[in-house]
Amino acid sequence: MTSGQPTEGDGKRSSGVGRTDLLVLLAVVAIAAILRLPDLGQRGGWDADQGRDMLVLWRLMTDHVVPLVGPPTSIGDLHHGALWYLLLAPFAWISGDDPVVITTVIAVGGVIAVAVTWWLARSIGGPVAGLAAGLLMAVSASAIDESTFIWNPNMIALTSSIALAAAWHAHQTGRIRWWIVAATALIVTIQFHVLGIALAPPLVALYLADLRRAPAGTRSGLGRAGLVAIGIGLLLYLPLVAHELGNGFPETRSVIAFLTNGGQPDALGQPVRLLFVGLRIVAWPLSGLVTDHLVVAVPLGVLVVAGFAWRVLAADQPERGAARFLAATLVFGWLVLGVGVAALTTVTSLPVDHYHAFLDPIVFVGAGLAVGALWRLAQGRISARGPRMLGQGAVGLGFAGVLAFNLAIAPPAISPDGGWAAADLGAQRILVAAAGQPIELRSLPVFKAADAYGFPLVWFHAAVSGTIDRPTPWIAAATASTSGTGAVAGDVPANLLESNGAIVTICDSLFIHDCGGAAEAAAVPASGFTLALRFQAAPSRTISVYLPTP
Repeated sequence: MTSGQPTEGDGKRSSGVGRTDLLVLLAVVAIAAILRLPDLGQRGGWDADQGRDMLVLWRLMTDHVVPLVGPPTSIGDLHHGALWYLLLAPFAWISGDDPVVITTVIAVGGVIAVAVTWWLARSIGGPVAGLAAGLLMAVSASAIDESTFIWNPNMIALTSSIALAAAWHAHQTGRIRWWIVAATALIVTIQFHVLGIALAPPLVALYLADLRRAPAGTRSGLGRAGLVAIGIGLLLYLPLVAHELGNGFPETRSVIAFLTNGGQPDALGQPVRLLFVGLRIVAWPLSGLVTDHLVVAVPLGVLVVAGFAWRVLAADQPERGAARFLAATLVFGWLVLGVGVAALTTVTSLPVDHYHAFLDPIVFVGAGLAVGALWRLAQGRISARGPRMLGQGAVGLGFAGVLAFNLAIAPPAISPDGGWAAADLGAQRILVAAAGQPIELRSLPVFKAADAYGFPLVWFHAAVSGTIDRPTPWIAAATASTSGTGAVAGDVPANLLESNGAIVTICDSLFIHDCGGAAEAAAVPASGFTLALRFQAAPSRTISVYLPTP
């Protein structure tokens, strides 16, 4: 090939980020913000997990009860990291424990993740790759959903994108401080969700490769950066260490029990299990839940894998090195999840695709690299103007189709359960019906906590006794106040309920099929209580208020 002949890499990268890049970034960020930030009080779902997290923050703010572990996982008694609560605590303090403010923090994190993903793809594959990756993440129905309700996995796309971008930037530029940024973001990712640990081995391997190839003068600096990273990790895990030392190492015993019992069994054979989990990982960011859009998910998943393979094999350096690093990270995460997380092999009404959100930025970047390369290929290899425009038009049309599909399946403006706004209103109706009597919340089924309404009752000046993470009853002194300041009057004696307390049942028809009468009758004493109010707080949630019979 002569020097004057265009190549696939011509014009791919520039020396820095220019004015046009900044305008593109601002446009992508604006689109992401418009699709995430409005009406957060009713867009995101609100259930026991959201109520529990807000109750932990409420206890931290009002009772100064510092959480040493984070939200419970789906396996045994293991918990995520307490850093999830500690990082949200300042926003809870500033806002008076307002769930809308906490959700806004998560949504802003989703917008920042779009910007970081744009930057990573642009630095690897050029402006078109950055634009494609950023737009895909900005309009992704899955990424929007992850940004609009309170749940610990919803922040890991941000932290993992920072970890990946900082690690690759450190590797490419030799700037040691970026390894500290990458390590910190990695530790936060693992704290937010334990499965984020699958991101650690690839990043550590890249760091060790840098350490091995570094000149003697630089190697000591890299070694110090590694020690700083270890120190940051130890510091962020001090709450867990305190919890283990003070409680007989329950988390450690839970991990050992989980591993020695062989993990989570499932009925699928390993090859089918790996195939299905892999499809979920690569298709979820671009097409949502696989079983909801199978006809679209399968082709998109195949295209993402093919595009990644193409860049791994055919790209020029340094794009090829970056593609190989990201592909290896994606494959490693896929193997860890495919072998160790049986929940991903079945599809239920409970969300689990968020568990692999730490891999989402890789999928978006891989898709962006492929789109950028196709665009350059049409631009550089087709000399005739008409065919060149036809080729670029085909690339643009396919890309626009993916964007349009995601906009079509975007989460609704109002969550099916009404979000926090509906829970707020439901709690007010409970308070009015209880007419100042103490309240005992009973959740149906019993294994599900009643925290979805425990928090708003507490927020409305209710006195509470009980625990947060468990389905033990909440006992609240009912009041019709709606100021929402979170003031607490004090604990209610257990025997107070026996004399003049109300019983409130929260029946979830996802688990209980006879809500609205039979299920509640079995959960409330046969005599001594009269039904005062029953209403459907959400399509699958029935609330019944029973008052003591006069």
